[in-house]
Parts: sequence; structure tokens; C-alpha cells
Amino acid sequence: MKNTKEKVDKLKFENIERAKGRALIAGADEVGRGPLAGPVVCAAVIMPLDDIIEGIDDSKKLSEKKREKLYDQILEKATAFSIEWVFEDEIDKINILNATKKCMANAINNLETKPDVCLVDALDGLETDVELVSIVHGDALSYNIGAASILAKVTRDRFMEEQDKLFPEYGFAKHKGYGTKLHMDALRSIGPCKIHRRSFIKFLGEETHE
Repeated sequence: MKNTKEKVDKLKFENIERAKGRALIAGADEVGRGPLAGPVVCAAVIMPLDDIIEGIDDSKKLSEKKREKLYDQILEKATAFSIEWVFEDEIDKINILNATKKCMANAINNLETKPDVCLVDALDGLETDVELVSIVHGDALSYNIGAASILAKVTRDRFMEEQDKLFPEYGFAKHKGYGTKLHMDALRSIGPCKIHRRSFIKFLGEETHE
């Protein structure tokens, strides 16, 4: 039986690309496909591979305190990074999959330094001339994708905490827009506010609370 606690080689996919002569390797990931409110946020980052930051992993596996610490370290060491947003009104117009693809492509294309290749967490069909390698569960398997996931997660969480100050009735600071019982009860009681995705909550009606 395979040992599930076996340490993952976070540079496996980066090293495959380095063996092909690619020096500038990016990773890209998204956060916020599932929530009922707020934007989808995507990050792309090129991390130097000769000075590894310990602890980088899928952002969902890390505590908030750990993510915040790693976020600062990533920004300090990154060769280049880009963070992009697609907000709820556009998500409603083009659907969440297309919004995520647009957001991810923008993040990759807006890197100040163009990478030789970009490792992406299980997403393809992006409008970019950068070569992509799609990796299932890439945020847990790739150092660069894990770094991107942390940048995206911390950025989006901070935004939703700011929205909590504007719309305290919904508890955004606690659930970040996901469909928890607290959030659903608030929606049924007072209706959506302006940052809710109408296409995600049609069953609740169209009354707004702003």
C-alpha cells in the first residue's frame, strides 16, 4: 500500500522543464470559482528555483497565518508575478469557466518577464502564446503553482474581508463568499448585495441589498 504521507517532490515538474532547457518557469492558479459572491482571482508567478521557500503548498492546506507569511516571502523572492481579477458582473455575463480562463490568461500574459513555460493547475484552452503544462492538483504538486495559489488566495481573502466591512450582514470575513449556512441564511433573509453573483443565486430572486 502506498504511503500517503510520502513527501511530494515539489520541483518534479519544474525539473522536467529545466531538463528541456527552460530556465524561466512560471506557475499559475486561481481562487474563487465556487463562491456565491466576489471575484475570481488568478495569479501567475516565476519563482527562482535555486533559493526555495520552505512550506509552499496548496493554499487550502495552509493556515491563514502561514499563508500570510508565505505571501510576503513569495513577493520578496519572485522573479516576476501578476495578480488578476474578474468580478461578479462579468462572471454573470460570460460564466465562471470562461471568467476563470480569461483571468488566468491575463495573469500569465501580464507577467513582466515572459516565461519559457507556465505550469497551470488543471486548466487549458487559455488565450496566451506562452506554452502551458496542465497538471491535475498542480497546486499541491508544483512549487510554482503552489506559490501562485497562495498569492491568489491571500489577495482574494483580503478583498472579501474588506467587503465584510461594507456588508457585515453576510459574514464575508468568515466564509469569503462560499455557501455556508450563515451565508445562505443571510441571503434568504435579506437578499443579495451588489457583489453577489446573480447567476449563482437565481433561486433566491433578484432583490438587492446595497
